[in-house]
Amino acid sequence: MKKLLALVLALVMALGLCACAKEPADDKKEAMKVGLICLHDENSTYDLNFITAFKEACEKAGVTPVIVTNKPESADAKEAALDLVDQGCSLIFADSFGHEPYLIEAAKECTDVQFCHATGTKAHTEGLSNYHNAFASIYEGRYLAGVAAGLKLNEMIDSGKITKDQAKMGYVGAFTYAEVISGYTSFYLGAKSVCPTVTMDVQFTGSWYDEAGEKEAANALIKGGCVLISQHADSYGAPTACEVAGVPNVSYNGSTEAQCPNTFIISSRINWAPYYSYCIDAVKNGKAIDTDWTGTIATGSVELTDLGAKAPAAGTAEKLAAVKAGLADGSIKVFDTKTFTVGGKTLDSYQADVDDMGDYKPDTEVIKDGVFLESNFRSAPYFDLRIDGIKCLNEKF
Repeated sequence: MKKLLALVLALVMALGLCACAKEPADDKKEAMKVGLICLHDENSTYDLNFITAFKEACEKAGVTPVIVTNKPESADAKEAALDLVDQGCSLIFADSFGHEPYLIEAAKECTDVQFCHATGTKAHTEGLSNYHNAFASIYEGRYLAGVAAGLKLNEMIDSGKITKDQAKMGYVGAFTYAEVISGYTSFYLGAKSVCPTVTMDVQFTGSWYDEAGEKEAANALIKGGCVLISQHADSYGAPTACEVAGVPNVSYNGSTEAQCPNTFIISSRINWAPYYSYCIDAVKNGKAIDTDWTGTIATGSVELTDLGAKAPAAGTAEKLAAVKAGLADGSIKVFDTKTFTVGGKTLDSYQADVDDMGDYKPDTEVIKDGVFLESNFRSAPYFDLRIDGIKCLNEKF
């Protein structure tokens, strides 16, 4: 009987029926495996940004990267996470907002594996020691990109190409999430800091990646009088529409100069490599990973690409260097309440929905000393104010 029980146990282990069980460390075994779950693939500027940083960090740390792509925001994400556990990954990342509930389910089942989710909101309320959120102060990068856009508008005004009243930008956004609102607002405020008459129209697509839809949105904005376009969407749709129309463009997550040599100004991006490196080091050395981690310009997590060769206004590099220094030393605050109004009024108080319980109820005071404290109470953005000067042409969630 004992032999039979031993045989059955051996068979169970051989078949891998304990999906979340991790074998003890053995120096003779292969390098530590780290997994990444992506919403799309390298054809998405968003996912490519994650993939490039992931490979860089894994190579630097001497660990084995395992990347799975085109996993929708559904139960497929959980299945992908469990499969990565089966493959031996002791640390798993996911890159899209809607992956979060499924990654949390996997974390609850596989308590000896660390799960890290970019752009998520629930780690600080879930209370799981193996589930973590991360983001970066990308609003600072978008603000800088907005300064570059504002300088381009000034150049167009000075040359007589447009009047001050025609300084209208367009913005292609995916969803009306706080992340997108925070992003387009910081971009607008950056432009407004150097071009006071600027206004902006926003067109939502209802998708993170829809090349045809993003191109259509950009063309509609151009037709509506927008003389410069930016975006928070993941394809080349908007930039290529700008190149065809000869309209200056500020992209996101990487340079589009190769595709748009005549119209590309600059792009901001989150560099995820510092976060990946931090988490890999923590797991290797048995250290705790921050429940909520926010990267900054100082950590190398917020970056700008090189300026385009043709489209930027003269003096852009010098101005960006000065503004970047101001952001770094705190003399410039992106969401300084003196720089914007809501319904014609300057705000001195605002309750935001920081604890994302699914009820969309405000719970935290986020304005202090005249500044909206974005990404201070959790890493993911919660700025959802609709400020004056920005017009949303549609609403898609």
